[in-house]
Amino acid sequence: MPRPRSLRIPAEIAHPVRLLPLTFLALIIIGTVLLLLPFARSGDGSAGFMPAFFTSASAVTVTGLATVDTGTYWTPAGQGIMLALVEIGGLGIIALATVLGLFIGGRLGLRTRLVAQADMHVVSLGEVRPLFRRVAVTMVFFQSVTALVLTIRYRAHYFDDLPTALWHGVFDSVMAFNNAGFSLNRDSLTSYAGDGLIIIPICFAVFVGAIGFPVLAELFQEWRTPDRWTIHTRLTVWGSIGLLLVGAIAFLALEWNNGDTLGDLPFWHKVVSGIEGGIMPRSGGLNSFDWGSVRPETLNIGVVMMFIGGGSASTAGGIKITTFLLLAYVILAELRGDPDVTIGNRSISSVVIRSALTIALLAVMLVSVTTLLVMLMTDVPFDAALFECTSAFATVGLSTGITPHLPADAQVVLIGLMFLGRVGTITAASAFVLRRRVPRYHLPEEQPIIG
Repeated sequence: MPRPRSLRIPAEIAHPVRLLPLTFLALIIIGTVLLLLPFARSGDGSAGFMPAFFTSASAVTVTGLATVDTGTYWTPAGQGIMLALVEIGGLGIIALATVLGLFIGGRLGLRTRLVAQADMHVVSLGEVRPLFRRVAVTMVFFQSVTALVLTIRYRAHYFDDLPTALWHGVFDSVMAFNNAGFSLNRDSLTSYAGDGLIIIPICFAVFVGAIGFPVLAELFQEWRTPDRWTIHTRLTVWGSIGLLLVGAIAFLALEWNNGDTLGDLPFWHKVVSGIEGGIMPRSGGLNSFDWGSVRPETLNIGVVMMFIGGGSASTAGGIKITTFLLLAYVILAELRGDPDVTIGNRSISSVVIRSALTIALLAVMLVSVTTLLVMLMTDVPFDAALFECTSAFATVGLSTGITPHLPADAQVVLIGLMFLGRVGTITAASAFVLRRRVPRYHLPEEQPIIG
């Protein structure tokens, strides 16, 4: 008897660059179906399609924008579904499947390793297996420690029973490390404004999650010898610290006397909120003050921070800190008249520079076009529309409060932005790597006038 033929995925779909976004899309659909089930929504009946679809997309893309109140609209079962979607979306569905296969003794196929390589931005296929082990352990460790600290604080000062404190601690720790902005509280972290024992651990988890798994793996081995770090790790670590300092100082300077945000807070509470203001806009999404009440200058800085984002192969979004700093070095080399772009004692290849330029310009175009679309669909002013679209693209989750009031067509635009922000830049960067071809000839050069 002939053996039945196994189901084969067409090569056009199975290519890592295409398979990666398709898996995220499939996860969004599955999440939507689960959230539409009656047990997922509080009250009578099931959730509406758009709330379920928007919430699923926001969770899978680890964004955190919400059209309904997470704590009251969804049941604990629905919140658990969101938690699972965020965990899978943060780690990457291919990465999760690979990690589970590793722990049960499975083997990695070449195609799976190629997709994992594209998702996690590792250089060689040999790095995929050990990196996934570290990723799983790292996520469990940091989320567990953060959940423990938050649970103790919640139980001591905010909740009367341990189960409620534990659920809030676990939920907030998962959202923080995965850089997702969902909260069980209607006002996010506003009830804990200035409480350093809550805000600081959450900010620390957000910062670590936004560093990126390859950098964390390298720091685990080489944290005592910064001179041996790779260029990628140096750019990510020092760039992240620099953006934290610049963002915090700028936020404090602009909002110090603003009565709607920090003006009425004690000194230490202002400092804690300043640290939050330097970290959360880069992808965290949680907030202990109303971003709809900040000064226009602060809102503009928030847009810039969100657009830059976090580290590559992290739970953060944006064009990534390495892309931003690499383009800064390109500008510096051009101003100096240097023939090559160098960082430290290394030169940067033209392929990497083209990838960075492509990602940045595509991001600018995408945010600009969608901002215009949202303004045409609604009566939202430019600054609020730009902030909302940048937050969606950068998978941040911060909002000035307009998300629940947007019409369905504008919400679909944000869903598309969240999806492209989570997988679009990864796919674009991977396409340059996986489709690289050596040209067989070189065309004559011509120099058009620039500037």
